[in-house]
Amino acid sequence: MKKIYLAGGCFWGVEHFLSLIDGVKETTVGYANSDIASPKYEDLKAHRSAASETVEVIYDENKISLKEILDLFFMIIDPTILDQQGHDIGHQYRTGIYYVDEEDKEIIEESLKELSKKYDKPIVTELLPLENFTIAEEYHQDYLIKNPTGYCHVNPKMFEIAKNYKKS
Repeated sequence: MKKIYLAGGCFWGVEHFLSLIDGVKETTVGYANSDIASPKYEDLKAHRSAASETVEVIYDENKISLKEILDLFFMIIDPTILDQQGHDIGHQYRTGIYYVDEEDKEIIEESLKELSKKYDKPIVTELLPLENFTIAEEYHQDYLIKNPTGYCHVNPKMFEIAKNYKKS
């Protein structure tokens, strides 16, 4: 099993989307690369932490590659907008890819380079090593399963794409 940490705005929809992909074994929402110890949601809202809302993705690389996960992730974010996705605005809603395996950095860089060819504006998605990750409060975990009509900036049609994705 491998891990990657993805930030794409509000983590509720990002987590739900990623959890539906075959080969993704576990997703957990939390706060990545905080400048304070053990941040809480209120710390991000009050701008007391520079953490981003992030999803920890544990996946089986024999079923799905990091490149495939990134390609799917890029379908649900606008990587050219700084500190915003959908109606969510603020530094905690920036897009980011945080890696724990140094060998993943090259794959991510290549994916971002390929992605940049699709846009006229520069890509502003962060690419950084993961410094820390604090698991979010329980009510945030699997939020859209617990609250099926809850707010989400991810188009619901994308959930079907994730659910039906098969490695080619």
